[in-house]
Amino acid sequence: MVVERLSKTWFNLVHGRNIVYNQCWEDPRLDRVALELTPQDRVVVITSAGCNALDYALAGAGHVHAVDMNSKQNHLLELKLAGVRHLDYDTFWKLFGNGCLPEWNSVYASQLRPHLPSDARRYWDRKGALFKEGRRKSFYFRCTSGTFAWFVNYYIDRVAKMRDAVNALLSAENVEQQKSLFEQYDLAKKLWRPMIKFAMRRDVTLSLLGVPRAQRKQIDEGYPGGILQFVVDRVEAVFTKIPLKDNYAWRVYLTGQYSPEACPEYLKPENFERLKGGVADHVTTHTNTVQGFLEQAEEPVSRLVLLDHMDWLSRDPAKRILTSEWQAILDKTTPNARVLWRSAGLDGTFINSVEVNVDGQKRKLADLLHYNHALATELHAKDRVHTYGSFCIADIHR
Repeated sequence: MVVERLSKTWFNLVHGRNIVYNQCWEDPRLDRVALELTPQDRVVVITSAGCNALDYALAGAGHVHAVDMNSKQNHLLELKLAGVRHLDYDTFWKLFGNGCLPEWNSVYASQLRPHLPSDARRYWDRKGALFKEGRRKSFYFRCTSGTFAWFVNYYIDRVAKMRDAVNALLSAENVEQQKSLFEQYDLAKKLWRPMIKFAMRRDVTLSLLGVPRAQRKQIDEGYPGGILQFVVDRVEAVFTKIPLKDNYAWRVYLTGQYSPEACPEYLKPENFERLKGGVADHVTTHTNTVQGFLEQAEEPVSRLVLLDHMDWLSRDPAKRILTSEWQAILDKTTPNARVLWRSAGLDGTFINSVEVNVDGQKRKLADLLHYNHALATELHAKDRVHTYGSFCIADIHR
C-alpha cells in the first residue's frame, strides 16, 4: 500500500502541473475508418495534444468536443487553433512541425496571444520557452512525455551510439528494408541494455509516459513477460513490421520534429488551409471529465473516443467512476452511438461487467455494446503507433 500511495503521489505531481502529451499517441487513420464520420456527428474525444480532434474535424465531423481534465492539454489545442486562424503556413510549420519558433516572442505577442482564451493566455505567457531554441531544441523534447523522448534520444546518441541506424530506419522505403536494417545494426541488443530494462520497470519512468500504476499492473498481469516484454515487443514491431515512412508519431519521438512526408493531417498545407477556411470552427475545448461534460451537454453525442483512460479506472476504488461515466454516456448519446477505446491489456472488453441503469433496469454493458471485433482486429494490426494491447469499436444498442 505504501508503494501504491507513493506511485500515485508521483504520478499526480508529474501530471498535475504539466502538458503531458505533446502529440497524440493514437493513430487517427484507424479512427477515421472506425468512426465513419458525417456532418451529423457530434464527437467527444479526450483532448490529449489535440491532433486527433483536428483530424476528426478534417474527416467531416459536424462538431468535435475536445474534453480533458488537464487544462494544459486544452491550452495546447487552443494554441493550435489560434495558430491555424492567424499564422501563415510557414510560421505554423515552424511552431508545430519543427517544434521550435525562434521568433516566438514577437509572433506570440502580436498574432497568437490576442486570440487565446484568458486561461490559455495566462499559461502561454509563462510557457513560451517550450517553443524557443535551447538545449533540447524542440517542443517535442519538452513537457512530460517529451522529457522521456529527450532521454531516449540522449541514449541513442551518446550511450548506444546508434543514430545512424535510427536515421537509416526512418529513411527505409519499405518494411523489408527496415527488418534488414534492424538485424544489420543488431538493434535488439543495443536498444535493451540493462539500464533501459531497469528504467522501464520503474513507475517513475512510466509516469513520464502517462502510464499510471493501475495500467502498468494490468499489463504486468495480462502480458507474458510483463511491462518490459510488452514494450520490447511493441518497439520491435514498429521497426520491423509497420512502415516507418509515414509514421509521424515515431519520427517526431526519435528526431524531435515531423517531416512533410510524415506529419499529422493538420500540418499538411492543404489541410491547414481547410482548417483556416472554417473547419477549425468545428472544434471546441472543455476542461472537464467525460462524465462532467456529458452531464452538462445540451445535445446528445453520436461518437466517443475514450483513448485508454478506462484502464486508469479499472481497479477499485476508481471503478465507481467508470460506472458513473458509462451511465452518463448511456444518458447522453444518440441511438446506435459508437464508442472507440484502447487498452494496454490484450482484452479491452474488461468493462463488460459494468452495470448501468437503462429504463429503470440494471443492465450490464456486455448486453448493450455490440462489438465490431473483426474490424477492430484488422485495424489494430495496422496501428502505426502500436503502443496498445487492444482496440475496441462498439455500438450502443439499448
